[in-house]
Amino acid sequence: MDYTADPAYGKTVFDMDREYVFHSWSAQKALKPMCIAAAEGSYFWDYDGNKFLDFSSQLVNVNIGHQHPKVVKAIQDQAALLSTIAPQHANDARNNAAKRIVELASPNMSKVFFTNGGADAVENAIRMARLHTNKHKVLSAYRSYHGNTGAAIAATGDPRRWPNEYAAQHVHFFGPYAYRSSFWADSEIQESERALQHLEQVIQFEGPNTIACIILETVVGTAGILVPPPCYLEGVRALCDKYGIVYIADETMSGFARTGKWFAFQNWDVEPDLIVFAKGSNSGYVPVGGVVISEAIAATFDERVFPGGLTYSGHPLAAASIVASIDAMKEEGVVENAAMIGEKVLGPGLRALQEKHPVIGEVRGLGVFWALDLVTNRATRAPLAPYGGTSQAMTDLVVECKARGLMPFANFNRMHIVPPCTITVEEAEAGLAILDDVFTIIDKYYEG
Repeated sequence: MDYTADPAYGKTVFDMDREYVFHSWSAQKALKPMCIAAAEGSYFWDYDGNKFLDFSSQLVNVNIGHQHPKVVKAIQDQAALLSTIAPQHANDARNNAAKRIVELASPNMSKVFFTNGGADAVENAIRMARLHTNKHKVLSAYRSYHGNTGAAIAATGDPRRWPNEYAAQHVHFFGPYAYRSSFWADSEIQESERALQHLEQVIQFEGPNTIACIILETVVGTAGILVPPPCYLEGVRALCDKYGIVYIADETMSGFARTGKWFAFQNWDVEPDLIVFAKGSNSGYVPVGGVVISEAIAATFDERVFPGGLTYSGHPLAAASIVASIDAMKEEGVVENAAMIGEKVLGPGLRALQEKHPVIGEVRGLGVFWALDLVTNRATRAPLAPYGGTSQAMTDLVVECKARGLMPFANFNRMHIVPPCTITVEEAEAGLAILDDVFTIIDKYYEG
């Protein structure tokens, strides 16, 4: 794409934003948002003509890259034919989107309930679990994020939950995190075993007959890109079966090629009862989310009314974008590309950076879903920024990346490496080279 800079219009965009727009998760007065003018593939441009390699995928959602022509055209074509329709009617775009998602999920899945995004998908998955089991409690992990709405934010295990705890009957437990183990484990296997022992204790002390569901991000996203150790998810599945609990896999961030599989749970020998999906299904081109429902839970509502719905459930524009995105991913080998980039480029490249830069304490991830756990001391693993906060080091990290044309994703003491699943080898290597330069500067904060 050839983009012609227009700084004057960029100033107008900024001024209007500051006058009229209220931003998420922010104190408003000091905000200075980047004004983005155009995007294509793995890159976007600001109004000054600066080009950025998007190692954030915005909010880990442009899995198929920016402005994919097949997805854009599908939205245009659907808009010309049928722009919207009430959810009680049938529509071929919605049908085809649901069929493709069910076929990609697992053999025990039956139907899809569409929502407007990941948060209300979580809301409705929890509602289904409660009605299916006739139980009320929801178990979820610390170090998790499930969305902004009532039950979703209550299920969340990061600091964004604290000022928003209005929903009832939510209980948290510690999931596995071997690098910063809550269980004094000295191996991934031990971490898995002890985390499962802890979870079963929580179930027993909370009362199995009160617990409707356990909801887990298959690979924890915003809270750290925490890849579950061997046997952990299988163990959660076994506990759910033992105590009659619904297992909800939240794949809002990890689904649709992000980990090198269609769904992240397919990296392990496990099948959830409900799957939450959202942005990855269409790269966020149109707001959408949904719940993939097992046959057993779907059957609960054959004769019983499901007390939930949304005006835009299965919106035709969103559904058409899902169909086009899935079809393009299949035709262009996007899932395979994500797996290859992780195995041959990002994984080895990030571990090489770890060897060179002491401030990088741990590298972890799958596909195009990676995190750098940054420390001031490798022996003590003291984080480069406090939990729930930031630091001058992390501020400098972001500034230096942007100055070199790389858009990072930073959270607390971590940097997340999450480019589009379509990224090329050359683009990934260019990003790694920028990170090498930046960490050469950031290493000055290492104290070990």
